[in-house]
Amino acid sequence: MAASYISCPVQSPSFSLQLTSKFCPSRFSSVAVPNCRFVFTTATIRYRSALRYRRRRPSFTVAALNKLSDTELITVSDGEGVLPSDSGVYAVYDSTGDLQFVGITRNLAASVAAHKKSVPDLCFSVKVGVVDNPDKTSLTEAWKSWLQEHIEATGKVPPGNQPGNSIWVKKTPKKKSDLRLTPGRHVELNLPMEELIDKLVKESKVVAFIKGSRNAPLCGFSQRVVAILENQGIEYESVDVLDEEYNYGLRETLKTYSNWPTFPQIFVNGELVGGCDILTSMHEKGQISDLLK
Repeated sequence: MAASYISCPVQSPSFSLQLTSKFCPSRFSSVAVPNCRFVFTTATIRYRSALRYRRRRPSFTVAALNKLSDTELITVSDGEGVLPSDSGVYAVYDSTGDLQFVGITRNLAASVAAHKKSVPDLCFSVKVGVVDNPDKTSLTEAWKSWLQEHIEATGKVPPGNQPGNSIWVKKTPKKKSDLRLTPGRHVELNLPMEELIDKLVKESKVVAFIKGSRNAPLCGFSQRVVAILENQGIEYESVDVLDEEYNYGLRETLKTYSNWPTFPQIFVNGELVGGCDILTSMHEKGQISDLLK
């Protein structure tokens, strides 16, 4: 939810509250409050005696998802470094001010940056709303509220939200099976493991060496890599480095081949890109599409 921050300088017998927008710190309003104390939560206000709080000056966060029409419009080029990386809902507008797409995401800044690169002519400005406790239900409800508000106001569904759209929402490719580099642990290999690795990474566009399978990663870092690749609609090959039956010796051989000690490892066009941290950073900066050019 879009958050506002409240600072409470204590006065006697009353004090004032200053409300400052998270995205526009210069805008605020003040209101005098009688000799009582407020403790704000998302939906509850409790009153406490001011006497207990004269020694400190706390600050609180009040959270509420604004209506689409009440949310500030931010020019995308000006919003670089300003947009939050929180989960939430966002609306993208073109240069004429027409709403093109309403979406939800786990990283607002990264999603907007990705749209700016993929459809620059349609991504001129945005409105964003951070969702607190962003489970799937909360995010979906936030998305529905903004989309429904726009439909009720204009009678139109944004182009990017119409059925069959493939510009704004990339279709997730069918999940492929994980590759096996050998026919079995006890079968003699025609090529050394290092040559099998070299052949695979040079003949494939993207290869992810992960712990576990793409359907069931066995570590959080591998799970994150799989999520990023599939969220971006990227075709890739996956290899389970923990499969000692069909990939026996792969784990140690790959460390030597790549000179990279940890997993997962992602290769693009035969070159090592790095692990989870590097791929996550590129995703947050909207650089994944550049990587695959």
